[in-house]
Amino acid sequence: MDQIHAAFGREDYWADRLAGDAASTLDSLIVDADGVVDVHITQYLGRQMLPGLVAKVVTGDLRLQYRETWRAAGDGRVRGEVNVSASGGLGSSQAENWLAPAGSASQLHSAVRVEVKIPLVGGQLEKSIGAGLTKSIPATLRYTTTWIAQHT
Repeated sequence: MDQIHAAFGREDYWADRLAGDAASTLDSLIVDADGVVDVHITQYLGRQMLPGLVAKVVTGDLRLQYRETWRAAGDGRVRGEVNVSASGGLGSSQAENWLAPAGSASQLHSAVRVEVKIPLVGGQLEKSIGAGLTKSIPATLRYTTTWIAQHT
C-alpha cells in the first residue's frame, strides 16, 4: 500500500501514466505534509470522440475535469476519491476506492456512481461509462503495480 500511495505522489508517475494521451494534461499535483495526494487532470475530448446522438445534443468540445485524492487510512489501507465532471454540467462520476493489504498483495474495493444529464441517451451513457470504469480502475492499479516494479 505504501508504495502505491507513494507512486501517486510522484510527478514522474503521472507523466508516465498520461504519456501517449495528448488529450490529457496534468494540471496540478500537491502532496501535503500529511501525505495526502491531490491530483487534477483535464481531458479534452473533441466532438469526433462523442457518440453520434450525444454530439447532436452537446455544443462544442467536451472537457472532463478529474480530481483524485489519495490518503493513508490506517491499518495499512489507502483511501482514494476520484471525481470527474463534464463541461457544461453534462454529468459527473464519483468513485470511492479502498486499497487494503491482502497477504503479500493488495485488494481493491470500489464504489462508483455515474450521472449523465443528457435527455434520452443519459441512461445508456451511464451504463457504458460505468462498465468502462469497472475495467479501468483495476487496469490502473495493475499499471501502477508494474510502474512501481520498474521505478523502485
